[in-house]
Amino acid sequence: MTPLAEWQNFYVIVGSSAGALIGLQFVVLTLIASRQGSTSAALGSAFATPNIIHFVAVLLLSALISAPWHGGATVALLWGLVGLGGVTYVVIVARRMRVQNEYKPVFEDWLFHVLLPFAAYTTLAVAAGAARSHVREALFGVGAAALLLLFVGIHNAWDSVAYHVFMKKHR
Repeated sequence: MTPLAEWQNFYVIVGSSAGALIGLQFVVLTLIASRQGSTSAALGSAFATPNIIHFVAVLLLSALISAPWHGGATVALLWGLVGLGGVTYVVIVARRMRVQNEYKPVFEDWLFHVLLPFAAYTTLAVAAGAARSHVREALFGVGAAALLLLFVGIHNAWDSVAYHVFMKKHR
């Protein structure tokens, strides 16, 4: 039994959750838009799109880990690329949050939209580098990063719904 095979059940659960949450996010965004009118593209690209990207990253990681690899080098390289791509994307999100002028982000927004995703994607990149000599620890790092991205996406989706339902409704 390879170390990757031991993680199959974990990634079935995490990947299925991410896939379901992607669909749910689209439904919620559609309902909010139809109820309250559309939001600007700048606000959507700073706060809504990253949730989808994080859920897709978790789904992709789940697929990569669950694929029948003969060795760990290729999958480690791929999750490292996901990590580096994610770090780059988080920097773009931070810039988008700064330049949009419809909503002033508070600390919680910076924490959940920038700092925690940055930590998760950095963990993926570091785990890829450590996979050759510390396979078990690297796999735990990837699992932790996937869970963190899943929880960040759930928090951000809830925060977005709460903002639109409770804050915008009263304005």
